[in-house]
Amino acid sequence: MNVRTMVVDDQQDIRDLIRMLIDLANSGLEVSCEARSGREALAKIDYCNPTVVVLDEMMPGMNGIEVATQIAERRPGQPVILCSAYLDDDVRSRGTVAGISAFLHKDDIRDLPDLVRELATA
Repeated sequence: MNVRTMVVDDQQDIRDLIRMLIDLANSGLEVSCEARSGREALAKIDYCNPTVVVLDEMMPGMNGIEVATQIAERRPGQPVILCSAYLDDDVRSRGTVAGISAFLHKDDIRDLPDLVRELATA
């Protein structure tokens, strides 16, 4: 199975880390495209057609929950992982309403490939 992942984070080092983790998982996972902002992600998502979107919460312009809301409107059922250092009950609650499929604290980022795989096969 080929699982295309879109990575949306304003920090290049985090995008690089996620790409490395997914590449090292080497089990049909790939980063098919990246975006530095929510607006860029929305502009690219239909072209990239990702299986799973990995989305940061704290970004300039639009935050992750705002982006997830627009993704859910345009692509119902699109699996989205909110990967953030700022996960609290409020973010999780608003994220669930926005259609986010899963939440991952950046401290646990090494678990990301398994979570991507899990959502892709759900």
